[in-house]
Amino acid sequence: MQKVCFETEVYSFHIDFIGHVNNTIYVQWMEIGRTKLLEAIGMPTHKIFHQGFVPVLVQTNIMYKSPLYLGDRVQIELWLSELRNASATMQFRFVNAEGTLAAEGWQKGLFADRETMRPRRLRAEERALFLPYVHLTDAGQPENVLR
Repeated sequence: MQKVCFETEVYSFHIDFIGHVNNTIYVQWMEIGRTKLLEAIGMPTHKIFHQGFVPVLVQTNIMYKSPLYLGDRVQIELWLSELRNASATMQFRFVNAEGTLAAEGWQKGLFADRETMRPRRLRAEERALFLPYVHLTDAGQPENVLR
């Protein structure tokens, strides 16, 4: 199974008044991850709208474990723990350069018809593009980072 992985640096504009990465930055990194996932499966955001559906984010959950600071490098991993007919659940891990887990989380997204904004089922060929990124445990259950 595949994961989307990318690395970024913590910059001064990511830091809050306490001196560590602001919680909203993790949501921005999740957005970058979702964009990279769509690019990886051949549906970059500038083309997906022409396919008649749009991905709509419906829920975000993040558990913060260890702070990140200015100048840190962060490795971000993304995979799908669930792929349904009209929705998907994406899992995220944020790890610093020393391998310490900084945060983990998940987001649920809905595929919606571009015109009506009502849920739209993925066609078989669209679904097949996402399948390599779905991770299941040995017992066939979704691999969730948050339980």
